[in-house]
Amino acid sequence: MQLYFTRHGKTEWNQARRFQGMLGDSPLLPQSYQEIELLGNHIADIPFEKIYASTSLRAMKTAQGIQARLAHPVEIVYTDDLRELGLGDLEGQSIDEMHAKYPDELDRLRNHLDQYDPSVFHGEPIEAALARIEKVVVNAVIQHQGPLLFVGHGASMTAAIQWLAGKTLAQLREQGGLVNNSLSILDTGDNIQRPYSLTQWNDASFLADQAGLDALL
Repeated sequence: MQLYFTRHGKTEWNQARRFQGMLGDSPLLPQSYQEIELLGNHIADIPFEKIYASTSLRAMKTAQGIQARLAHPVEIVYTDDLRELGLGDLEGQSIDEMHAKYPDELDRLRNHLDQYDPSVFHGEPIEAALARIEKVVVNAVIQHQGPLLFVGHGASMTAAIQWLAGKTLAQLREQGGLVNNSLSILDTGDNIQRPYSLTQWNDASFLADQAGLDALL
């Protein structure tokens, strides 16, 4: 079974370089709707059985925009377990200001998740985020036979895809972070649980602007 993953469209806080996290949220940029259409057109003929999406508005709007472009639209299942990594006190704050305040932990968030400890700003451990996303994916694999689409967030989904592909915590950021509206694909093969095979990573070739925003959140 093929599992497709995409990050939500670019938001006002992405552009302003503000952390969003699990509870923070901001509207999609106007141009994001165009990129969501491009993604939807790119995968329009894939016979998805279901779409799973985070309950954050930015992910919900992205999932709905994709659904509208599918040749055979399917149900969207919304779940809190696909939300972004919880960042506690950082949510809504300037990325640059928080990097100055917590340089070590935010460097580990981007580059060394095996050493990441968010307790200083009351954030969610990466292990907790991986566990909740893995639960959603595995349960979906058990329930369905055909392709599935998952719509989520930059930090949590970057880590979760690599984790589901069998990587260790130390390896989860080796290929960098997901750009907005990119497409990554895992193939489960005969496996119900990880490891799955990573057959496509962070492809944005179908977007008008392939640069994207490499903001973590």
